[in-house]
Amino acid sequence: MNHEFPFMKKISLLLFLLTSTISIGQNSAETCEILNKINALIQAEHLRPKPVDDSLSVFVFDNLINELDPSRNIFFKSEYDELAQKYRYNLDNLILKNDCSFLTDIKAKYVNGLLRTKKALEKIQTTPIDYTKKDTIRFYKKSFAFYLKKEDIEKVWVKKLRYQILDDIAEMSDNLDSVKTNFKSIEQASKNQIVSNEICRFSTLLETNAKQEEKLYNFFCTYFDPHTAYFSDDSKTSFVASLSKEHLSLGMTVNLNEKNEIIIDEVDPNGPAYQTGQVKKGDQIISISNQKETLQVSCASLESISTMILSESNKHITLTLKRNSGKSFDVYIEKQMMKDEENSVFSFIIGKDSKIGYVKIPSFYADLDGTSRKGCADDVAREVIKLQRDSIKGLVIDLIDNGGGSMEEAIKLAGMFVDYGPLSIVIDSKKEKSVINDPFKGVIYRGPIVVLVNSNTASASEFFSSIMQDYNRALLLGSNTLGKATMQTILPLDEEKNTDFLKITINKFYRITGKSHQYIGVKPDVLLPEFYEDVYQKESDFPTAIKNDSIEPFLKYKTYVKRNLIDKIAKNSSERLSDNYFFNNIKKINLKIDQLVNTPKAEIPLTLDAVFKQKKTMNALWTEINTFNDENNPLDVYNSSVNQFLLGAYPNDKTINQYQMDNLKTNPYLNEAVNIINEFNGGAK
Repeated sequence: MNHEFPFMKKISLLLFLLTSTISIGQNSAETCEILNKINALIQAEHLRPKPVDDSLSVFVFDNLINELDPSRNIFFKSEYDELAQKYRYNLDNLILKNDCSFLTDIKAKYVNGLLRTKKALEKIQTTPIDYTKKDTIRFYKKSFAFYLKKEDIEKVWVKKLRYQILDDIAEMSDNLDSVKTNFKSIEQASKNQIVSNEICRFSTLLETNAKQEEKLYNFFCTYFDPHTAYFSDDSKTSFVASLSKEHLSLGMTVNLNEKNEIIIDEVDPNGPAYQTGQVKKGDQIISISNQKETLQVSCASLESISTMILSESNKHITLTLKRNSGKSFDVYIEKQMMKDEENSVFSFIIGKDSKIGYVKIPSFYADLDGTSRKGCADDVAREVIKLQRDSIKGLVIDLIDNGGGSMEEAIKLAGMFVDYGPLSIVIDSKKEKSVINDPFKGVIYRGPIVVLVNSNTASASEFFSSIMQDYNRALLLGSNTLGKATMQTILPLDEEKNTDFLKITINKFYRITGKSHQYIGVKPDVLLPEFYEDVYQKESDFPTAIKNDSIEPFLKYKTYVKRNLIDKIAKNSSERLSDNYFFNNIKKINLKIDQLVNTPKAEIPLTLDAVFKQKKTMNALWTEINTFNDENNPLDVYNSSVNQFLLGAYPNDKTINQYQMDNLKTNPYLNEAVNIINEFNGGAK
């Protein structure tokens, strides 16, 4: 988790509780007005609109309640039952009748639940926990039924805290006997910390306007498909900024240390944090303020911290830092426009004899003002031209973990590698077909290409990969991609106001073969395992994802090479890797991860021995994953002549350049891509 962070708007609880019914009525009317505008736009423009009915009501209600109380320890069962009876099958009717007072009712019960939970925690804080009492705990992957009774609130929370404390203690030492000897003093410190953090978390929830309206709008949107979403002006600005390689930034990255504290990981010497002269690598962040509200890191959610740091509307940030456990100090930083190095195309050359070019595309970022040629396709073209000056014999395009971005950039990029012809068929909400053709005649590179993909290769990346595969222009290597073949656009809900927006799914893409990778993903020519592949969320995991279908093929196009050549090289690669130590071990470790994450858990006793054993099993697995590396001889990775020259001119870029190079040297996917290109150049046997 190596990125910058941000959070929420404070309202006084007293003010919330004293709000007059008139104000609630106005609020309800505004909420309904936005929901009905969203619905009108969806019914008019969405690729597959659905009626607003009981099915939508159940989906929105269940998601909203799960969001508020995922662990089922805030609402009483009786409260949930009452809300469900009133609203679970009725939200559709209420919304259409312009009565959104249900949200005020749900919020009031939620606030009441937060207040009494905080009170129960304060009582537990002063009462010793009995660790001799026999008890067990069970973990669920999916949400479970509401069960909390009024008389059991303390009991339920003592159980949860008892597990958290034992888990925290188990983390402190590898020596169980030593932990047991010092249990009393360790337990006291751990309990104080954990219960205080929980109390602080509930205080934060009570003081924060958690924008339940926005959550309601978004659950309404995702009923139609997972990628339709509501944007406020702020969230739209941040989303658009994420599609660019330049955005407002503090010029630093943060990370979690082993104590789960947020620390400053890197400080960019060109950025505003460095220019203050006060921020150093390793500093611990205690709190973050955007001048309107302050978040205490120890008890705020990571999501809210990251929102405060990343949000484009938070231009002025005050960090409270601590260095080497000394006194805390405040640093005021004003964000500046900066290039995001982690979201920029870069290239290297692999091997001294048969030089092979490597280009990493982290995302399909765009030049949104259309003037500076800073889009991803132009950046790739520049890197390929640099690599060709060093006479490369093949090219690897790395789309691993590329979640997509601008479709225009993906179309431009595909056009640079395909000589001429159709790239894709698009079907809109009127069921009308149109063909996207190659925008450029000719290509920027003619040699063999391997494209690397994985489970997180999504959307625009899948679009590009599928074109390269259908034209036999590249061999695809890696694991099955995510499965998103739809396109979204951002529309205002009200042309005059420009404060509320909808990201709405308007088109579906089909491959030039008439098939689609929607829901099922793009299947690589050489299928290789990757860590966590059964844990990553795919398109097919979303209950409202648009299903796969295909259309009759009607396009003519000329492939780059014959399919049987790609198939032969792919078969040779799969045979070569069948007894590969690295990939076979990934499969074995994935089975363990699958058992840990996806298999229903047995109950475990709430004892130090049982929790210690569970912790050690987990830690051993993470150690196995983090220390596991490829046995292949390290690849020879170096900069192209042009990039070597540029590094001399911009020495500040050397650190990230070295880091990128070191990461590639033992990359087994790249290693096999090099073997494939060498085989292609040697003539497939």
